[in-house]
Amino acid sequence: MQQPDIQHYLRPGTLQLASLPPLSLYIHLPWCLKKCPYCDFNSHEMAPAQMPQQRYLDALQADLEAALPLIWGRSVQSVFIGGGTPSLFSPEAIDSLIASLRARLSLSADCEITLEANPGTFEKDRFRAYRAAGVTRLSVGVQSFNDAALQRLGRVHDRAQAIAAVEEAAQAFDTFNLDIMYALPGQTRDALRQDMATALSLAPPHISIYHLTIEPNTYFAKYPPAMVAEDEAYAMLDLLTELTGAAGLERYEVSAYARAGHRCRHNLNYWQFGDYLGLGAGAHSKLSFAHRVVRQTRYREPRLYMEQALAGQCLAQEEEIGRADLGFEFMLNALRLKDGFALQQFSERTGQSITSIALALEKAEQMGLLRRDLTRVAPTEKGYDFLNDLQALFLPASATAS
Repeated sequence: MQQPDIQHYLRPGTLQLASLPPLSLYIHLPWCLKKCPYCDFNSHEMAPAQMPQQRYLDALQADLEAALPLIWGRSVQSVFIGGGTPSLFSPEAIDSLIASLRARLSLSADCEITLEANPGTFEKDRFRAYRAAGVTRLSVGVQSFNDAALQRLGRVHDRAQAIAAVEEAAQAFDTFNLDIMYALPGQTRDALRQDMATALSLAPPHISIYHLTIEPNTYFAKYPPAMVAEDEAYAMLDLLTELTGAAGLERYEVSAYARAGHRCRHNLNYWQFGDYLGLGAGAHSKLSFAHRVVRQTRYREPRLYMEQALAGQCLAQEEEIGRADLGFEFMLNALRLKDGFALQQFSERTGQSITSIALALEKAEQMGLLRRDLTRVAPTEKGYDFLNDLQALFLPASATAS
């Protein structure tokens, strides 16, 4: 579809937002050395030598320039370069990308710029070169330090490469993240404890921990492995929270643990229902205007995305979030945070009074799923354990009726 004129977004509507939320930028680099069997992200296998790096960077620049009128005058608080495996792009390419952003956008003075990197896709000093290019935070996709588990997950690296990558990240960056997965095929609690002992010995300031799930249209969906029983997975999560807490990392979101001062600002903006402009193949955006909130999706297939972006028409889909859905979408994100949200923030981000969800709040409180006072709402421990049930209480009436 063709990019609508800016007046399309500024016309009168059903909302009245007093101010716009913080703005983040997501950039998708879609290629990987190998597609992992559990992965449902928009990633495509390709050797680094064959990747059309410059053409893709040109497409990203054209994509951004077409979107600039939608965010004109707004400061960008964080940038996240995800994938795929962004560390397949050379430091020179990342330097060129960040320079292009700085030339066209107002990045805040303390803008957090995260790059995803995988062990096995870097050589010595490559991470330092990313830091010199302007990256301020690295997210290392380790998943496990167990060689057998890594093989079952189809990862291209082994334990030794994972440790080397994390050590390099620690030397090059003041803050970085480790991605860890649990409830892996054949994994025991003792194996998980050993995995975490290795991870924590490397003193990461932030860890993101994900339960392995079988997603549609993946290799594991077609050929499912033997999964860990649900009760055992809950026990593993309790163990993870215990081990990270003892190491000084606080669980501040369902899947995120951090030392003081190292929370991921980019993801926090997502969970607080902030805005984000997504650039790149298959990238998603959520953008607020005075009278509406819209979602956009770019073309998913990299070749088609590049063609369409360079022609100024990279939007595959756009929709306005209905007024009845905004409350649920806010709660879907905000209830993932241990500290919850300020009541004032709900009104600022949705343009609605807190009374619009008053009945659901009362029911959730009666069920022991959340706690609240005159200024804040937050999930309880029980609410965290039954988060899907808690979030479902805020579905709009039309959705629950169907």
